[in-house]
Amino acid sequence: MATENPAAPKDDVADAPALFRRLGAEVFGTFLLVFAGMGTVLFAAKFPGADATNPLGVGFIGVSLALGLTVLAGAYAVGHISGAHFNPAVTVGVAIAGRLPWKDVPAYIGAQVVGAVLGSSLLAAIAAGGPAGFFESARAGGFASNGYGEHSPGGFGLVSALLVEFILTAVFVLVILLVTDKAAVAGFAPLVIGLTLTLIHLASIPVTNTSVNPARSFATALYDGGGWAFGQLWVFIVAPIAGAALGAIVYKTVLGSKKS
Repeated sequence: MATENPAAPKDDVADAPALFRRLGAEVFGTFLLVFAGMGTVLFAAKFPGADATNPLGVGFIGVSLALGLTVLAGAYAVGHISGAHFNPAVTVGVAIAGRLPWKDVPAYIGAQVVGAVLGSSLLAAIAAGGPAGFFESARAGGFASNGYGEHSPGGFGLVSALLVEFILTAVFVLVILLVTDKAAVAGFAPLVIGLTLTLIHLASIPVTNTSVNPARSFATALYDGGGWAFGQLWVFIVAPIAGAALGAIVYKTVLGSKKS
């Protein structure tokens, strides 16, 4: 393995890959995150069903691990190409920290949305071929969308949703920036980032079904059959972006090394 951090942003070095290649990496990584992560939510969290006598589903912990593992795999696979953001909030945080040119931010976010929508669309296609009523039931249940109030898994309200998404995205971005700092131990960044995302899901699935990623939230909202997900989507754009900004500012002004 190379001595550099696989997930370290490449834009501040002379040999940064071409933008087109970096965008391809972001499409792939965000696709993997949504397809595998949300696929676990839709198909494996409860199996063969909520009313099964002896359910074999992976449950709460399994879903959290799945999301962490997708980021871990994606970061090791393409982190050396794009920095493995897979998340508009992370991209904004990395740009605020001075590691990504602002001119590249719209393209990165566009690529992430494309990858996320591709992932959710393929999940919808698979669900449509499932047992009778499966797709309709998945859509009626929100298709793994994020929500608050009556659409929160635990019934948490708007303020709770805003706070948890803001705080946990700030933590997530700060961890990413610290473990990909040039002074950090090389090679372990994807592992730490993946485990952090797992912890974030363990802490917040009951509150909002865990977003910390506007692209993920948008992609699943497309297939919500109840008509509520887009009305609540703003929370899962505003709070993660604001949290990412805070995390980046703390990194840049307090915790980041002068080498970054």
